[in-house]
Amino acid sequence: MEGELWAFLERHLRSIYEGDYTTYAATTHEELALYEWFVTPHRLDGLDFHRFMVEKNWATRGRPYRIDLLERRLQRYGEVAIFSYTLLLTVEEEGGLRHRAVNESRVAVRFPEGWKVVHVHKSPAG
Repeated sequence: MEGELWAFLERHLRSIYEGDYTTYAATTHEELALYEWFVTPHRLDGLDFHRFMVEKNWATRGRPYRIDLLERRLQRYGEVAIFSYTLLLTVEEEGGLRHRAVNESRVAVRFPEGWKVVHVHKSPAG
């Protein structure tokens, strides 16, 4: 089951970095609560803000990328899974490779239709 959960998370993350809103919405609960320190110091609720961001492919601008999850940890409590890791995003840009590291926690709940992310918290990784 642990491998299945990490595969779910990877699918969810790739949807963000590949501009695939359909998959993002399928793997994210509509009542998402999210803290992204680099966007705003306030909580963002729901999918509307992220629909715009994902569809505009803001994270990679459609350029080649890779993601690495460092110091991965999965905590499972029944129908709740808590992922914590440092996400290392590497994007190929005109001047070379750009790296960005962010500490993330994502909470997912298993609903009848499958796992969905319900809460995300990001903080600086350095």
